[in-house]
Amino acid sequence: MTQPRTILLTGGAGFIGSSMVALCVAAGHRVVVLDKLTYAGHRMNLEWISGAWQLVVGDIADQPLVLRLLREHCVDWVINMAAESHVDNSIAGPRDFLDTNIMGTFAVLEACRAYLPEAPQVFRLLQVSTDEVYGSLGDEGHFTEASPMRPNSPYSASKAAADHLVRAWFETYRLPAIITHCTNNYGPRQHPEKLIPRMIDCALGGLPLPVYGDGKNIRDWIHVSDHCRGLLLALEKGKPGEVYDFGGHAEIENISLVKQLCSLLDERQPRQDGQSYAQQIHFVADRPGHDRRYAIDDSKSQRLLGYQPQMTLASGLADTVKWYLAHSAWVQQVRRAA
Repeated sequence: MTQPRTILLTGGAGFIGSSMVALCVAAGHRVVVLDKLTYAGHRMNLEWISGAWQLVVGDIADQPLVLRLLREHCVDWVINMAAESHVDNSIAGPRDFLDTNIMGTFAVLEACRAYLPEAPQVFRLLQVSTDEVYGSLGDEGHFTEASPMRPNSPYSASKAAADHLVRAWFETYRLPAIITHCTNNYGPRQHPEKLIPRMIDCALGGLPLPVYGDGKNIRDWIHVSDHCRGLLLALEKGKPGEVYDFGGHAEIENISLVKQLCSLLDERQPRQDGQSYAQQIHFVADRPGHDRRYAIDDSKSQRLLGYQPQMTLASGLADTVKWYLAHSAWVQQVRRAA
């Protein structure tokens, strides 16, 4: 078992970040969360977690703040999860994505570089990225850590740029950094702007379920708990300078995923008219630059880190629907904060 570490986790009040805080605390680590508390980050995402964590409200682009936290808490590990992440928002207004995802990462890197001479020997930075940096796949094949970056949206371009910065700081300054990519996350506390919670929210509200294009875009879905386990394995067993990818081994067309959600809702909270929620599916104009398919070959992470997803898509979706049905107040509060 890894010795307890002190972790600076940026973006820890968000969806994936809060799950990562919970996992790290459960593993015996102490976590300092740095979060700007934008529309996607909320204190209530952390309030259910018992243990050694604290929240500092601030911006990762504030380099002096990041450096102060590193020094004050004698940080062992940094997990950089803070990011603007919604593709639609990046298309409508890319500036925030460049400011946070690129310049924010730059500030974190520079703070870590300044801290490095006094940092514990075990110090390392984990940059949490996305498979979207690789672009779009055809009908066959999978992305690997060696795949070229071909981002197709402002969001994925900003994450690819951040990856390049992290690699450069490792090569140039020997900053001990690791980069990870993952497929589409889902699970409890995901903002209702994202596909799965949006479909649940719209269905229950009697609204159309908007599906882009023909609905045949394919994604590989990973439950947030599996992703976070992979991240912790990368910190514990990964090698600085390396890239590790994590998949959910659950490829599915968007339209099929939405229909599965409708079936789960039909079972758990039927419509008053007895009709299926699938009646609410509504196809809309496709997103500009919409990647057709994502899928990851994570054999490297399986071989070197011992990674293996534990949640099947069927059980993960059932768990997710159950959570959202039980937490309608959370959805309403998050929607009001947007």
